[in-house]
Amino acid sequence: MIRAAVITMSDRSFRKDRPDASGPAVAEMLRSIPAEVIQQVVIPDEVPFIRRALLHFSDALELDLVVTTGGTGVDPRDVTPDATREILDREVPGMAEAMRAESLKRVPAAMLSRAVAGIRGKTLIVNLPGSPGGARENLA
Repeated sequence: MIRAAVITMSDRSFRKDRPDASGPAVAEMLRSIPAEVIQQVVIPDEVPFIRRALLHFSDALELDLVVTTGGTGVDPRDVTPDATREILDREVPGMAEAMRAESLKRVPAAMLSRAVAGIRGKTLIVNLPGSPGGARENLA
């Protein structure tokens, strides 16, 4: 069985100003694969937090899959792809390109996504959009 983690990047959800909707949606989809979701966390949109979480799940826990949601757009606070690239051994650009191409069929703003996917050690890391619908659509 695939061992996975879900990381939501959201300042508002981290502060408890708004409930996290995308993380639970992603976790539910992963469980249907079936995957074992080892942990689901919400962290702020800050590179040190994101980097630390990615390294914990890939290096310390050696999970098979880490899925992030949020922080993939063009807002100055959207730093998930930047933090992800910093820790990747190798990018897998075809995955992100395929997700964007599929999303563009329905959402023109998908061209603004900076999401990346790649490998660290034996862990596949995939960035998804922060909206529950966009995250589900990209994971499908």
